[in-house]
Amino acid sequence: MAAVETSGPRTYGNWRRPVSAGILGLGTIGTFGLFVGLISIIITVMIFGLLEAAIWFGFLAVVMLVVTTKDSHGKSTLDRGLARGGWWLTRARGENIYRSGPLGRTPWGTCQLPGIAAPTRLSEFEDSYGRPFALVHSPSTGTFAVVIGTEPDGAALVDPEQVDTWVADWGYWLRNLGDEPGIEGAAVTIETAPDSGSRLRREVEGNVDPGSPAFARAVLNEVVDSYPSGSSTVKAYVTITFNAAHRSGGKRRAADEMARELGARLPNLTRNLQATGAGAAAPLSAQQLCEVVRVAYDPAAAVLFDEAKVAGETVPMQWHDVGPVAAEATWDGYFHENAFSVSWEMTEAPRGNVQSSVLARLLAPHSDVTRKRVTLLYRPIDAARAAAIVEADIRAAEFRISATAKPSARDLRSARAAAATAQEEASGAGLTMFGMVVTATVDDPAMVADARATVDNLAATARLRLRPVYGSQDSAFAVGLPLGLIPRKHMSAPSQMREQL
Repeated sequence: MAAVETSGPRTYGNWRRPVSAGILGLGTIGTFGLFVGLISIIITVMIFGLLEAAIWFGFLAVVMLVVTTKDSHGKSTLDRGLARGGWWLTRARGENIYRSGPLGRTPWGTCQLPGIAAPTRLSEFEDSYGRPFALVHSPSTGTFAVVIGTEPDGAALVDPEQVDTWVADWGYWLRNLGDEPGIEGAAVTIETAPDSGSRLRREVEGNVDPGSPAFARAVLNEVVDSYPSGSSTVKAYVTITFNAAHRSGGKRRAADEMARELGARLPNLTRNLQATGAGAAAPLSAQQLCEVVRVAYDPAAAVLFDEAKVAGETVPMQWHDVGPVAAEATWDGYFHENAFSVSWEMTEAPRGNVQSSVLARLLAPHSDVTRKRVTLLYRPIDAARAAAIVEADIRAAEFRISATAKPSARDLRSARAAAATAQEEASGAGLTMFGMVVTATVDDPAMVADARATVDNLAATARLRLRPVYGSQDSAFAVGLPLGLIPRKHMSAPSQMREQL
């Protein structure tokens, strides 16, 4: 991301998706496969004849058409076909239906998390400040994650200079993640939900003077009863995921070993995070994380947790009981407990330059969506790999220009943007891959169409291109939670191979 100095408000831009060198819209692997196919056609003509070669050429043409024909989201016909085939196979096996609990299909009789979150394990330790923090272990991917709860101040009544400082500090914080050893990724989750009013009632009742006038107490009681109607809460979480191994191919560390190391590193991470406008930042305990995940799958439980806090009580939760009792994934949605959710993935970042408030409307509460969760996924790149990536990006952009006599305006602009990125990286800027998952949850099936239209409209205001995660709604729902799941580690094909195809 680059800051663009102008005479007006400061803007940001120059986001680029890594590309590989190739011809006809193909990547390196696809171009290599094309040349191999053409050579095989020549050999077929020499050995078998024209008819066999024509048949082989037709097959190669169909394959090329399937790979190169893409929709507005950059998804090829092959990608869409594989997604549809995978969904049919999943539904045929009944893997899209989840029933847990004592009467469920699972033999352990608990409400374990479903899908890609099922293998996760939760433990609790203390950092060097004596603060308890939850540690989420994913044995299947060899990662550990810590979740930091924040209280953002927001940009209301804040000077533009202060907002620019926060953005700069946020970029600095992300850049430093690339220098932190063992970090696999980071995620920022902004969740908006209806306010039950329990916190306001607890605050008011705890500060009312028994000797105050009856009229004043009546006014306060009326405010407590009427204010929660239509109000919302905004919660923010920062999740940092670490690799269990010291280095690639090394021995994976156990939870207690990771806890000792992360306990010493967490204070510095939370202290630097406060300078980004995140407000008070502190790691979540195991109980707090259990409540967050349980409410995500069962929104009705939020009122129970709030009422328990008002009464000064805590509802004890275990990790094997935070999942849904019943859940079912459909092609374009996800039923869980008493709610229905739809998740979108970002397929294109804003083109051109944008201001720091570009995501304000997307992150704000909306009356047509009961609960909305926007998760920004970050993949910090260390300095050694960043230099190689930006140089390869320049070579790929230059190759696309030289591969045709009349390069398109988009290719020319891409080459200039790649050169600008390389210059910024050489001057000390960090390189970070990022994505976004948006999840909208409603408790009334009649609101689903309104929720879909609302998210589409909000994406347009943010200049984002969002696409429903067809066939993987349950996985996208889990990725949007503060669990530290790394999407690329759950893909059947490596992301590098998909980019070079």
